[in-house]
Amino acid sequence: MAEHPPEVEAILRIPAIDAMLEEVCRITGMGFAAVAHVTSERWVACQVLDKIEFGLDPGDELDIKTTICDEIRDSGQAVFIDEVAADPHWRTHNVPALYGFESYISVPIVLEDGSFFGTLCAIDPAPSKVKLSDVLPTIEAFARDIARALGQQTGHV
Repeated sequence: MAEHPPEVEAILRIPAIDAMLEEVCRITGMGFAAVAHVTSERWVACQVLDKIEFGLDPGDELDIKTTICDEIRDSGQAVFIDEVAADPHWRTHNVPALYGFESYISVPIVLEDGSFFGTLCAIDPAPSKVKLSDVLPTIEAFARDIARALGQQTGHV
């Protein structure tokens, strides 16, 4: 098995991530959750829980310009979509159509020094069964926990 990039290794060393991804899927009703390292050039899956066969594993990459995480990196703001087809902005956006999802939530992971690491995100091909704004605070808390755990690791990510 190939060695992962340092940012992936850093996330894989955080034992609580698996439980966080399980909880993200449980509270959102979505089938895919991930921690991604996001830069202006790259989107790299660091850890994933894939119950819908989306097909990504740790270390896999998506073209950054085909992700909403790229917009989150620019804005620093969470994005959540209960139902793409019912949302005037997102129903014509190319990213949901490209990846075939109807529900989406993603929150920024910001390190203690204020730098943007990436996102904690979830998707599903079906509309959300819950109001995502209701679960947003929990997912934001997980993102803060991930940032804190990264900050406690030695070395640079």
